[in-house]
Amino acid sequence: MLRTLAPALALLLLAGCSSNQTRITGCSTFPKHAQPNTEVDILLEQSKIEGTLNAWHTAASIGDFDRYFRSMTHDSIFLGTDATERWTKPQFMDYAREPFADGHGWTYNPSQRHITVAHDGKTAWSDELLTHDRYGTLRGTSVLVNINKHWKIAQYNLTFLVPNPIAKEVVELISTHPVSSSDTSH
Repeated sequence: MLRTLAPALALLLLAGCSSNQTRITGCSTFPKHAQPNTEVDILLEQSKIEGTLNAWHTAASIGDFDRYFRSMTHDSIFLGTDATERWTKPQFMDYAREPFADGHGWTYNPSQRHITVAHDGKTAWSDELLTHDRYGTLRGTSVLVNINKHWKIAQYNLTFLVPNPIAKEVVELISTHPVSSSDTSH
């Protein structure tokens, strides 16, 4: 059975990666007493995580509010690019209602994704490069948890990438715009 399942999983994994030009790398091995416990199981879990993240990004791009937020845990946190943007799921839902109302939301296209599954098979984390029409290349990192055999995003962090040669200039520019301590409600 493993001989017939492995090629099918590999094909599924490749199809998921190629459709969004992403690449899954990295995996953890599981102790013998934990599930999943084979390389095929790890690849299957990574493929499921890939599907969760792809569906989440697609839902944002088409403004599918319900589908987008179903991909997140009830106690999820979204960290945006601004220091004031630390949102609980209800806060982030309030923020997203307006941009999603016209069916457009926001579009970040993943290009390189790395997924690691923890030894217990119940937690995973990922990092991915994203492109955005206005913001260029960004990085998204996430923590996912397996709830009833479905991977959900527990935390997502979106960050701008600053090339080292201009980091000092960027830091100086940012320092002229201090974080507003009164605007931490996001």
